Amino acid sequence: MPNLPDVVFWSIPAFVLLTVLEMVSYRLHPDEDAAGYETKDAATSLGMGIGSLFFDFLWKIPIVAIYTAVHELTPLRVPLLWWTIPLMLLAQDFLYYWQHRGHHVIRILWACHVVHHSSRRFNLTTALRQPWTGLTSWPFYLPMIALGVHPAAVAFCYSINLVYQFWIHTERIDKLPRPFEYVLNTPSHHRVHHASQGGYLDRNFGGILIVWDRMFGSWVGETAKPVFGLTKNIETYNPLRVATHEYAAIARDVRAATSWRERAGRVFRGPGWQPGGPAPEKGPAAEKRPAPEPAT
Repeated sequence: MPNLPDVVFWSIPAFVLLTVLEMVSYRLHPDEDAAGYETKDAATSLGMGIGSLFFDFLWKIPIVAIYTAVHELTPLRVPLLWWTIPLMLLAQDFLYYWQHRGHHVIRILWACHVVHHSSRRFNLTTALRQPWTGLTSWPFYLPMIALGVHPAAVAFCYSINLVYQFWIHTERIDKLPRPFEYVLNTPSHHRVHHASQGGYLDRNFGGILIVWDRMFGSWVGETAKPVFGLTKNIETYNPLRVATHEYAAIARDVRAATSWRERAGRVFRGPGWQPGGPAPEKGPAAEKRPAPEPAT
């Protein structure tokens, strides 16, 4: 077992400090163009983050068992060396892109990920609004395990990716110099990802790097001011409902379906898919919004 640090645990003091600084910055220098903080919303995000720590611990038990079995079966081994770690991070970031994209276009996966998009605010506490049903992500990283990467190294890379994405959940940082914006995922790119306007939906899936979006046609730059949240927002701050509302919507749609084809579509097609018609791009019965106009 590689002796790797718990990146998320050691980052918690930085998370707290940066969040407090952002809160203070809004108090000292309010920005009427930014969503800022709202007490109930921030408390819900924190509650979702704390809950995810507990549930992630439970999900790790079967995931570690599967990863360990696959790692034992493959004859390949990738050593943990100074030059292999960057390659592992690159591979994990590539697979994260497809994991993230998959969780936007398959409804049963979106039911997990929608939690992270359910806030109408965009601040550092939004980064902590994590799902409680994270069991849906593990299949995307099986290729790394099958190629001989130790499960602990995969978890280490995933943690670095997660920690990196904390700081990009903010409206206080404008666009960065062009070379950074071209290669890295930045607050500007991630504001687009969390926006609910039609032209911004299902864009900018990258974790650390934004180059995957440029390569696979899912990149959009920030022009109009983003409107955060879902195309059909949920009116609740109850963490349990936030965690489960889309699963409940799927269950209602499946019960009301009139054929097995429709039932399968309600689960495995895109969010808001309707039989015999085009699917809205986000949320159950979500409306199609017009593309954003350039900012003036």
